[in-house]
Amino acid sequence: MTRSMAEASPSARTRPLSPFLIWRWHVTMAASILHRATGVALYGGALILVGWALALASGPGGYVGYMSLLASIPGRIVLFGVTVSVFFHMANGIRHLFWDAGKGFTLRTADRTAWIALTLGLVAAIAVWAMPLMFGGY
Repeated sequence: MTRSMAEASPSARTRPLSPFLIWRWHVTMAASILHRATGVALYGGALILVGWALALASGPGGYVGYMSLLASIPGRIVLFGVTVSVFFHMANGIRHLFWDAGKGFTLRTADRTAWIALTLGLVAAIAVWAMPLMFGGY
């Protein structure tokens, strides 16, 4: 005799709704969450790029206005965040490619590569933003 899901006892298989409520936070969990968050941020970056192209197509007035918005302090903070997102998402994507090949699943390697991806994302973004300062930009 089989029972339907409606007849099954609700206490038979109690599970937590969100694993993060019971698991200890670790770097691989943070890297996984940040990978998803930076993916969303890259969609925002794509919209900023589309806005730039539309401002460019609309003529000098629109372009100057849009560029002044991007050059403002909040604009630069957003652009820096997009830059960090690009580099972290790329580094973590390479990490996932190795996983797809069956490599890097040991705890030590997974933790180490998560730290590398996080560090690379931040350091590469700082390097990109420091270049204009070194060569007289901004």
